[in-house]
Amino acid sequence: MEKSVDVVIIGGGPAGYSAALYCARSGLSTLVLEMLGAGGQMATTTQVDNYPGFDEGIDGFDLGEKMLAGAERFGAVSEFVEVTALHLKENPKRVMTSEGELKARAVVLATGAGPRKMGLPNEDALVGRGVAYCATCDGMYYKGKTVAVAGGGNSAAEDAKTLSALCQKVYLIHRRDTLRADKVYLDPLKQTDNLEFIWNTQIDGLLADEKLTGLALTDKVTGAHRTLACDGLFVAIGRDPNTALVKDQIDLDHHGYIVADETTRTNVPGVFAIGDVRTKPLRQIVTAAADGAVASKYVQAFLQDQ
Repeated sequence: MEKSVDVVIIGGGPAGYSAALYCARSGLSTLVLEMLGAGGQMATTTQVDNYPGFDEGIDGFDLGEKMLAGAERFGAVSEFVEVTALHLKENPKRVMTSEGELKARAVVLATGAGPRKMGLPNEDALVGRGVAYCATCDGMYYKGKTVAVAGGGNSAAEDAKTLSALCQKVYLIHRRDTLRADKVYLDPLKQTDNLEFIWNTQIDGLLADEKLTGLALTDKVTGAHRTLACDGLFVAIGRDPNTALVKDQIDLDHHGYIVADETTRTNVPGVFAIGDVRTKPLRQIVTAAADGAVASKYVQAFLQDQ
């Protein structure tokens, strides 16, 4: 595979395919590079209920396929390959893949970010069956039930507050005796009647039959072991942006996300960052798709100036 195109989009999630749709409709030769399949992380979600236009929800895999088809309708091309190296400060930019070298006048980074996992046995097997990583995405499935949130930062505090409005009981489990979250989050949580803090506690195991039924806990101060019955566990211990390919070429923030404002432009001319991989306040399918549309405007402006 050796070719030259106007724009290469790295990542085939909702951000990537939104950018591909808009760029292709604008007449740019557009190539999407995706390692696994259309939809990215979204494709692992069996029910998406918070993307406009689907009043009964839609399977994440199906939504990814529809996004791919929409972009290809206007001429975008997808290649399912691994990107192995990038040379973003060159002109044209060079993209090295498992199938050969590509050249592009502009590059859009849509590589996403994945939830940081706890590394517990059966954790992966219980995703969607009691283990979740996004209260905004999956909280509705636990309405009226008992859930736990693992973590101590702003994300954990936000998830606990979101879930407290939906669930009968919420436990916030943290390894230390105070949250790292900002005070603006902590005070409202202390006033939430159906939320209980479990301090100085580590989650050692997941109890399950076909679904999660509870947690095995250890008190880090006393060493005592106990179990906690619950219907769901929301893991909020951070996310890991997929920026290994660009960390020495693009400005990153202190969490490792690509620094790009609402224009999606990075510090390298002709390189844009969209979706979960860039610094932003909310990471959802709809905000990723919006990024893709915005990026296309600035890709066109950049290419017109060349």
